[in-house]
Amino acid sequence: MSEGQNLSADHFGAERARAIYDMENSTIFASRKDPRFSYCTYAPARKHAEGQQPALVVVMHGTGRAFTEYRDAFADFAHWNNCIILCPLFPAGILGDGNRDGFKQLVEDNIRYDHILLDMVEEVGNKFDCDFRRFALFGYSGGGQFANRFCLLHPQRLWAVSIGAPGSVTLLDTNSDWWIGVKGMQEKFGISPDFETLKKLPVHMIVGKADLETWEITHREGGKFYMPGANKAGATRPERIATLRKSFQDAGVKVHLDLVDNVAHNGLACVRQVQDFFADVLFKLRFDHNCEMVDR
Repeated sequence: MSEGQNLSADHFGAERARAIYDMENSTIFASRKDPRFSYCTYAPARKHAEGQQPALVVVMHGTGRAFTEYRDAFADFAHWNNCIILCPLFPAGILGDGNRDGFKQLVEDNIRYDHILLDMVEEVGNKFDCDFRRFALFGYSGGGQFANRFCLLHPQRLWAVSIGAPGSVTLLDTNSDWWIGVKGMQEKFGISPDFETLKKLPVHMIVGKADLETWEITHREGGKFYMPGANKAGATRPERIATLRKSFQDAGVKVHLDLVDNVAHNGLACVRQVQDFFADVLFKLRFDHNCEMVDR
């Protein structure tokens, strides 16, 4: 076999591997920033349709870490809306202590989960030759807590956010300490609340009307996240998301709330409404000349 034939075979092998492991339902990749964390993607095989750059949608898992299930649930949406889906995996007990909840607070010991995600976004953008300076973020349950807090720290990085059924909420309350409110956010994260940017961000919230169990979300003295006022947003997830919505609206942030009939605590049962919201925002971003996917 000639050198040219070898190069041709190598090129074919590389392209074939990319088609199998990178396009559509990807394999699981370790994060380049910190290989303790990983992610999978869905990228439509015919990306850049009609010269249009794909948008990025990040779907954050909850405590159950069902990240591939969420990836699969967004595959058709990605195909029909020219999007790439990124689903991170933040394993439970990353410090060897069995903690399932660290990622929900964005910080655990010296780990900044928001920074890990932002590097994954850059990594995926490089992989697919896309500019993902802005992306959409959806999280449900524990992922809803992550989405709630991430959008407070990094609203300028998002073109939309969907906060699903968080068990605990961080309100736009400058009189309450973090994590209940945003007082002390600058000291903890080095970032102050940017209310003006939040006002421009399309915000969606969603919860099942039958999501009424409280055993997992009631904070008790001695609990790892307990602080006075930890339960003041309400007893159930619908009550807490209603309080969260009011705090956003009181700060001038518009919120679209979906209360889903006959749904208890089931994120996959809420995916259609999230996708409808993102599709509407995408349509406006792509066809309104006054609004762009990235800052120029």
